[in-house]
Amino acid sequence: MNPTFYTRKYKFKDGLTLELGQRTLIMGILNATPDSFSDGGKYIEVEAAVARAKQMAAEGADLIDIGGESTRPGHAAVSTEEELQRIIPIIRAVSTEVKLPISVDTYKAEVARQALEAGAHIVNDVWGLRRDAGMAAVVAEFGCPVIIMHNREARDYTDYVPDVLQDLNDCVRIAHRAGVSDDQIWLDPGIGFAKNDAENVELMGRLDELVALGFPVLLATSRKTFIRNTLGVTADDAVEGTGATVALGIAQGCQIVRVHDIKQMKRVATLTDAIVYKQAGRN
Repeated sequence: MNPTFYTRKYKFKDGLTLELGQRTLIMGILNATPDSFSDGGKYIEVEAAVARAKQMAAEGADLIDIGGESTRPGHAAVSTEEELQRIIPIIRAVSTEVKLPISVDTYKAEVARQALEAGAHIVNDVWGLRRDAGMAAVVAEFGCPVIIMHNREARDYTDYVPDVLQDLNDCVRIAHRAGVSDDQIWLDPGIGFAKNDAENVELMGRLDELVALGFPVLLATSRKTFIRNTLGVTADDAVEGTGATVALGIAQGCQIVRVHDIKQMKRVATLTDAIVYKQAGRN
């Protein structure tokens, strides 16, 4: 076990900073949606969202991911206007009251633009810059970090893991053509997207191949279906399963984990870091 960790230092225009490479970063999930699979409807009001963001900060979150459209299987797409109405007031309020970097979870270029103008710092695109042709240009214009997630319309793989890696390389080329630099790019394996349970499990065991592409990797497994199905539990009872995936991901070189259960996953990451980062010569 000797994973690769990439060093990145970001200083945002509002003075906030973010550093990769010294320990695992905890990204807290804040869904401003009525239909997300785990916490839909809980944080659609600004006051509730700010209170949750403050709680996540107190529990050890390093950044907060705010989204206004559910991406669960079978979700109903929302318009740009509806998504903006859901998230812009929350981003403005959270950025004022909680001094942590904010990522906006969207695949729409106009939503990303307005979110960055409202106080977001990072774009998290579940379609890897491929759904909206204008997204890469927005990222390049703002010079912000971007999370490029693996996704497909259908599970039409020829050679599964190599196909995932090739898809991500194709997305990186889209970013490069728009003027996005390597230092801005993070990758996400897209666990739970265009993958069945067996494929999710296989990819979890081969995350080091994704890390080897040369970019920091974010892992987003929190409470996901393959964990619930494997353990026979509900989303609210998937904390141990999520913890297992977080530890396994860190051991293979994942540097950011996107989670619901901040306090518990912070503990998992801290202990795993004490082992893994020491072996990597970082501590």
